[in-house]
Amino acid sequence: MTSAKSTSKKSTAKKTVTKSTENTGSKSLGKTANQQAKTSAKNNLIQFTSKTLDPVTQNSDCLVIGCYEGLKLTAAGNAINAADAQQLEALLKRENFQGKAGQTLLLLNPQGIAAERLLVLGLGATKEGAVTADNFRKAVQKIADALRATPCKDLTLDLSDVVVHQQSQSWQARQVAEQLSLLDYRADKLKSKPAEVSLQLKKVIFAANKTEVAEANKGLTLGQAIAKGVNLARELGDLPGNICTPSYLADQAKKLGRSHNKLTVNVLEEKQLKELGMGSFLSVAAGSDQPAKLIVLEYKGAGQKQAPVALVGKGITFDTGGISLKPGAAMDEMKYDMCGAASVLGAFQTLIDLALPINVVGVIAATENMPSGGATKPGDIVTSMSGQTIEILNTDAEGRLVLCDALTYTERFKPKAVIDIATLTGACVIALGNHATGLFSNSDTLAKALLAAGDEAADRAWQMPLWDEYQKQLDSNFADMANIGGREAGSVTAACFLSRFAKKFDWAHLDIAGTAWRSGGAKGATGRPVPLLVQFLLNQINSSKTK
Repeated sequence: MTSAKSTSKKSTAKKTVTKSTENTGSKSLGKTANQQAKTSAKNNLIQFTSKTLDPVTQNSDCLVIGCYEGLKLTAAGNAINAADAQQLEALLKRENFQGKAGQTLLLLNPQGIAAERLLVLGLGATKEGAVTADNFRKAVQKIADALRATPCKDLTLDLSDVVVHQQSQSWQARQVAEQLSLLDYRADKLKSKPAEVSLQLKKVIFAANKTEVAEANKGLTLGQAIAKGVNLARELGDLPGNICTPSYLADQAKKLGRSHNKLTVNVLEEKQLKELGMGSFLSVAAGSDQPAKLIVLEYKGAGQKQAPVALVGKGITFDTGGISLKPGAAMDEMKYDMCGAASVLGAFQTLIDLALPINVVGVIAATENMPSGGATKPGDIVTSMSGQTIEILNTDAEGRLVLCDALTYTERFKPKAVIDIATLTGACVIALGNHATGLFSNSDTLAKALLAAGDEAADRAWQMPLWDEYQKQLDSNFADMANIGGREAGSVTAACFLSRFAKKFDWAHLDIAGTAWRSGGAKGATGRPVPLLVQFLLNQINSSKTK
C-alpha cells in the first residue's frame, strides 16, 4: 500500500493521505433508540445507530478505526491490515503516524475494504489494556476536523474492542454522538449567504459487540440529546440582543412546553412581579423598553411526592451596565449575559427529549439592563421579594439583583436542591479562566455531586470559598446590604450576596462567566454547563433508584 493522489476509479486508486496532529446514566433514559432515530430523521438531525459489523466489508463514506500509541492497531485495524497485505501498517510507519491521542490520518480510496475512506484515530497510550477517558474524548473530537473538507454523509466507527478506563461501550457511544451532534448547529444562520459546509453527516453507525448493542444505542441516544440541549443554548446565546429579548426567551420556553405534555410553562409579567414585591428584579428592568419576564417551567416526570430540583437562570438579554455604563470595547459580547437562562432551556430540551423520570423546576429572570431617564441609579435602595433592602452601588452588578428575587420565588416549590446558573462576574474569569465554572454552595453534599457530574460530563467546575468572613464586605450604612463588596474576591462576594436569599434550601451557584462563551476568532456560545446539569440530573435519578 502506498500513498498517492486519489482517482475517480477505486479499483485502480491508491491511498491519499491527509494528516493532522495533535457512567452515562443510560439506565435512566425514557426513550428507546428507535424512537430517537425517528425523531432525528424528522428534525433532520444526524441518525445514530449501533450494530455489529465487519470493518472490511462495511460500506461507508468513511470508516473510523483506532490506533494506540506505539503504532498498535486495534482489532478492526488488524483486520484491515490483513485484508490489504499489511499495507496499512506500512503506510502508517511511512507517514510517521504514532497513535498519539488526537492524531489523525485520513486515507482516500483504501484498498481491500468496502469503505470509500479510512480515518485512523490516535488513542494514546494504554495502561493495563485501557486508554484514558480524556484521550478517548480527544480522539473523538478530532473526527469532524479530519473530515471537514470531505463530502461524507455517512460514517462508521469501529472501536468495538477499545477499552476505556472505567467506562463502558455505552459511554463511548455517548461521546461519539455528543461530539458529532454538535455539528447540527451553525452560527451563521443570519448571514444573507451562509458559508457552504462540505461535511453534512446524515448517518452514523457505531460498531459494538453483540451483547452491548442495546446499551450502545442508549449511549447514542443520550449523547445526541445532550448535544441538542447544548446546541439550543448555543443558538440562544449567539443571537443578538435585538432578536433574543426577554419576550423571545419566553416564547422559546413556551415552544418547549408545547412539545411535551409533562412540561408546563408560565410567564409572569411586570405587573405580577410588582405584586410579588420583586423590587430588586424590577430595578434592573427600569431602564429598558423591553418588558421583564419571569419564566417558570415545571417538568413532572416523577411522582407528586418527589421534591423537584430547581434550575434558576440569569437572563440578562443585553447588559450595557446601566447607568454604571460598561466600556464600549467588546460590549457586543454582553448579548451572552443570558447564557444562564439559555443553559436552563438547553437542559430542559434534553430533559424532555429523554423523558427523564424526575421532577425539575426552571425559573428564569429575563430582562435587559439599559441606561435611560428611568433607570436605577447608583445609590438607590430597593426592596427585594424577601423583604431585605439593597443599596445599589453599581448598576452593572445586576445579575445578583434579578437572581435574588428568583431564588426567593423558587422557595414555593419546596425544592430538594436549587442550582442557579449565571454569567455573574468578570472576577471568576480572572480566577479560573475559561476552563472551569466557578462553584459556590451552602451544601457540601450538593457541591460534591455537582463536581462529580462535571467530571463525568467533561464540563468541569471548581469549588470556591463561601466563608462568613467575606460577608462583611457587603455591609451598607443605609440598607441591609450593598450589591457589591469591592474589588477583592468579587466572585466570592457576589455568591455571598446570593447566599442571603438561599437559606431555606440546599443551594449552589454556578458562575459561568468564563465558560459560557468564547471570544476572539472563535467567538461563540459554548452551551456550557448543559452537560454538567444533565449529568447531575441523571445521577440524581440513579441515586434515588439505589436507595
